[in-house]
Amino acid sequence: MLITVAAFIVILGVLIFVHELGHFLTAKLVDIEVPRFSIGFGPRLIGFKKGETEYVISLLPLGGYVKMAGMEEMEVIEGKERHTEPAGVVDVGVLSAPASTPVRGPRDFESKPLPARALVISAGVLMNVLFAWLVYTVSALAWGVEPPEPANLAQPLAAALPAGARALASVPSGTRILGVGDTRVRNWSDVARALETAPAGPIAVRFQEVPPVTITLPADARARKELLHALQPVQEPVVGGIQEGSAAEQAGLRPGDRILAAAGAPIRYWQDLVRDVQPHAGQPITLTVQRGGAPVQLTATPRAASDTLPSGTVRSVGRLGIVPVMPAPVRPGLGGAVTHGARETWRMIALVLKFLKDMVTGHQSPRNLGGPIMIFQISGQVARAGLQTFLAFLALFSVNLAVLNLLPIPVLDGGHLLFIGIEAVRGRALTLEQRSRLMQVGFVLVVALMVWAVANDVLRLFGV
Repeated sequence: MLITVAAFIVILGVLIFVHELGHFLTAKLVDIEVPRFSIGFGPRLIGFKKGETEYVISLLPLGGYVKMAGMEEMEVIEGKERHTEPAGVVDVGVLSAPASTPVRGPRDFESKPLPARALVISAGVLMNVLFAWLVYTVSALAWGVEPPEPANLAQPLAAALPAGARALASVPSGTRILGVGDTRVRNWSDVARALETAPAGPIAVRFQEVPPVTITLPADARARKELLHALQPVQEPVVGGIQEGSAAEQAGLRPGDRILAAAGAPIRYWQDLVRDVQPHAGQPITLTVQRGGAPVQLTATPRAASDTLPSGTVRSVGRLGIVPVMPAPVRPGLGGAVTHGARETWRMIALVLKFLKDMVTGHQSPRNLGGPIMIFQISGQVARAGLQTFLAFLALFSVNLAVLNLLPIPVLDGGHLLFIGIEAVRGRALTLEQRSRLMQVGFVLVVALMVWAVANDVLRLFGV
């Protein structure tokens, strides 16, 4: 529990700081007065003042704000304090407008040109994106990058495929995929991305030396995931790891063994091994492995395990308790790491945008929306998985915050950019009363979304 709490605090603290630092630095750059920089909301816990700015950590850690002079439509909740000076916040605030039009000072937010204001509002999102890019780049330099898997399809089981895609079960293992629809693919990541992002409906999958197969991509997000799970690239039948106490350990299998045959059938790929072992739960089978350049025969008894098909049918299958060897990560140079970081950041942005689109179109259930409880649970899981996994989640969460903050909802950064865009088109700003009313609507909407997300978290805790 202590690890989970610490990881949760670090993740929220780092990402809130990064986001608000973007607002703060650009506000200073264009000479806007910043009375307060706060991590968290509510009553002040600790802090200090340097120059004109008070730097504080507040009680409620689910956010932060940079208070800037001249944003009267947003008056932040700071415990029981009420500040009457003309100041506001960038991200989350409250709802009251002053009784009269204030006199603008030269360092007020509203006194600055539109491009300067747009830069200040956008800077938090940009910092979150740059932070994710930096994390992915550093991770590539430190641990390397997994080499792309070739776009060679392992023959899937028809029962594991959605109804509209079962024609793929006739494609022989090892067949190279050349394209999905009009999209050419070079590796398995391209295949997965094309199948994930293509619109629902008929689409042709093109192969090398095999006629194309037309499948129907499902609109339902769960069915689409089942399709992606059923389609896998071929893997070498080499043992990479053995589960302690498993059937493979008892049979004498070792990491590095190449499996040549199982239950009397030749094995070319790892998926062949899975297919030939599954029907023999509780039955002894003969394995022929290559070890040290010589064939070795072993006898193993696969153990029964439950496997749930896309239809919901649960069946008993045999498993040895082994995993395939994975290719060693490739360490890119600085340029390659920077390119990888940019590519991963863009990929995460595209995934978040697709999730939001699916939520709007009904292809994603609103029950999939998670809140602070889910984040708390995942924080502990990724912290225990190691630094590399922890940093990957930190980068993904940073991208999530960036994209969500750009939604055109008053109170969020996107709402402020909407106000600036309206002012640019009309030639004059919305009145303070109009902005305040819109902020109220945005605030209610954000609170409603947070309540819904927390309710989902609670229902998940009880298995509902």
